[in-house]
Amino acid sequence: MGKHFTIRKGYDIKLRGIAEKTIADLPVSDVVAVKPPDFDTVTPKMLVEPGDEVLAGQAIFFDKNRPDLKFTSPVSGEIANIVRGEKRRIMEVRILPDKKGTRYVEFPKTDLAALSREDAIERLLESGCWGYIRQRPYSLIADPKDLPKAIFVSCFDSAPLAPDLDFIKDFEVDNLHTGIRILQILANGKVSFGLSPGQSEGDFPGTSVASHHFFHGPHPAGNVGIQIHHVSPLQKGETVWYVHLQDLIIIGRLFREGRYRADRIVALAGSCVDKPQYYRVMTGQHIGDITGGRLLSSTAA
Repeated sequence: MGKHFTIRKGYDIKLRGIAEKTIADLPVSDVVAVKPPDFDTVTPKMLVEPGDEVLAGQAIFFDKNRPDLKFTSPVSGEIANIVRGEKRRIMEVRILPDKKGTRYVEFPKTDLAALSREDAIERLLESGCWGYIRQRPYSLIADPKDLPKAIFVSCFDSAPLAPDLDFIKDFEVDNLHTGIRILQILANGKVSFGLSPGQSEGDFPGTSVASHHFFHGPHPAGNVGIQIHHVSPLQKGETVWYVHLQDLIIIGRLFREGRYRADRIVALAGSCVDKPQYYRVMTGQHIGDITGGRLLSSTAA
């Protein structure tokens, strides 16, 4: 049985417009963008130029300071434009998605029982999924050369109007469990799950050294930083890694399906939304294509 922690300092803001537990698929935007400034300390070095054809999961740039750290296209299609800012800093890579369906780079499907830590890291780097693994302190992309003292996953989000991660995970349980197994390989089994009181340990299976901890109380009980602080406070020279639950599902798809499939589920919620609900969207989707026609007319005006 996991340990229980009670968060006393915090507050749950009561907002109207909680998303109903119905889900719809949205078509991919006419233009999908990958934005290097979203990744702190990364200096992008381009591997493509406008007019090039790419597959989903194909590298489009890498970090100049860490050439093995690659960033890949979430869709297949044509590179439309590389947007630059001051001093020619790369701000966006815009891609025109295929209209006839997504074509993927095919990665080998792997027997997890025979998968080494080195092979798992190599696959994550090659596919672009390594960028989903972050480290504390500083919330930077994790250094694959390190061995963290643990990897943390917060299995619920306590923020106002946040999506229900229990609802989302139930659509891809097998991919979630595969992702968990990959984290166990990366951290020698030392994975920590932060659960809300209503969740079950059995939904997030672990090894003998994986741990489950329950967090009671108001927001920010669901924040992974709060959970790390209570379970395993960082000492000088230590690092821990963490992964968002939906990113963990994407990692699971990579090893179970052999593809970098970057769609995810978001909650369009709030008092300004006509019918708050969940939508399946593509990473890099234009926000206007998610909200367009779905806000109350007085708000849209």
